[in-house]
Amino acid sequence: MRAILAIDQGTTNSKAILVSPDGAILSRGSSAVGISYPQPGWVEQDPNRIWASVQEAIAACLSACPQAAVEAIAISNQRESVTIWDGESGEALGPVLSWQCRRTADDCAKLNGDGHSIRVQELTGLPIDPMFPGSKMRWLLERAPNDRHLRLGTVDAWLINCMTGGATHACDASNAARSQAFDLKAQGWSEELCSLFGIDRRALPDVRDSSGDFGVTRGIAGIANGTPIRAAIGDSHAALFGHGAYRPGDGKVTFGTGSSVMTTLGEYIAPEGGITTTVAWRLGGKPTFAFEGNILVSAASLPWMTEILGLPDVAALIALAETADPNGPGFVPAFVGLGAPYWDTESRALFSQINFSTTRAQMARAVTDSIAFQVHDVVAAMRAQSTHAAGALYVDGGPSQNRFLMQCVADILQHPVIQREAPEASALGAAYLAGLSVGFWSSLDDIARLAGDGSRIEPQAGDRQDRLEIWKDAIDRSTFRPIPAKDE
Repeated sequence: MRAILAIDQGTTNSKAILVSPDGAILSRGSSAVGISYPQPGWVEQDPNRIWASVQEAIAACLSACPQAAVEAIAISNQRESVTIWDGESGEALGPVLSWQCRRTADDCAKLNGDGHSIRVQELTGLPIDPMFPGSKMRWLLERAPNDRHLRLGTVDAWLINCMTGGATHACDASNAARSQAFDLKAQGWSEELCSLFGIDRRALPDVRDSSGDFGVTRGIAGIANGTPIRAAIGDSHAALFGHGAYRPGDGKVTFGTGSSVMTTLGEYIAPEGGITTTVAWRLGGKPTFAFEGNILVSAASLPWMTEILGLPDVAALIALAETADPNGPGFVPAFVGLGAPYWDTESRALFSQINFSTTRAQMARAVTDSIAFQVHDVVAAMRAQSTHAAGALYVDGGPSQNRFLMQCVADILQHPVIQREAPEASALGAAYLAGLSVGFWSSLDDIARLAGDGSRIEPQAGDRQDRLEIWKDAIDRSTFRPIPAKDE
């Protein structure tokens, strides 16, 4: 049975699926990955544990479908997380600094204060922020031994290194585009950016198309040596591809701990208004660009509020929210600041406009609504800059399967959303890219047909404007800066 093995290496789990030529998922496997917090604001992972979890996920997936003949391997991965290793021995020389890690916040603040933000955004499409690898790569280099053959890379590069026994040091263009060392227009590493961030250009991986040659396997249990690795792509980009959002204006929202909103572009557009421009994927040397907005806290606020209200589970919280008058208080989930389109690290989480008549149900509703309002603000910023009409908007991730939450999104956007049962959207997108490379599918149209139609949720009329005003007031209060007291 012919199959592609697709790996989705995420922040908390590594997953593997086998995909047949008709697009069916033949089997699944997964393994948990730990996260450590050495001190406030620091978030890191063990690169060896990440590799071990991928091997465990592969083993579980293969054992569930022993008749499968793996013809190619595909990788989707958590983005903006970066690590360092010895290119000769393969030894990890530092932790994986997570995309959530804020340890280089002071370095980024200095770069912004020195006036580099406009130039960096012009070249990379990204703001200077510790979320992105540029400043984190310098941190790793400064603490690595000087007598080693150093290699830097995002998680896809680390996994490709492990899978090929160190023979290939490469990443794909979508991951490179999130590094802050990659020139989007030139489609290559920038000496100017490497110098600014203190990155040794020689340590960076070769940048390749998202569907292409990433070497062959060596020493992976259950996988024949010489099996080609034919795709690598960031997880959010993979989900966009997996949904078949190929037309300019099409987009997707991935809901999880945070949320990623992406819309496909017909050409490069310099970003403004708090969103970013990125490489969605690159095929045949030609990049497809996308707007993106990263929301730092989305569904993560649901279990928090569930515990605060003493409810048994998140389902009970959502059921309570459904009973509420939506014109209640506002809630901003700025637990770690605000991401797109505000990029305000000093914002704080809060409820606004609470009074003696505020009910538990209204507070639950404020929290669930905050998921939709944050998406609205990102989409509004994208629409203000895009030259394309809004197209199909797909939703994926665990919360996307809740009809009430997605109805709220459609209502606030006043735009339909297409709900798909796609818990493996990222892995499927990577598998489709590998399938293009080895001839499973011959065109993007073939792949789009595999995804199916999904369930279309139409927006309903309501008091949307009043609710947006409550939200805007809450945002204004969240980002308020008190006037420092004068010295006596």
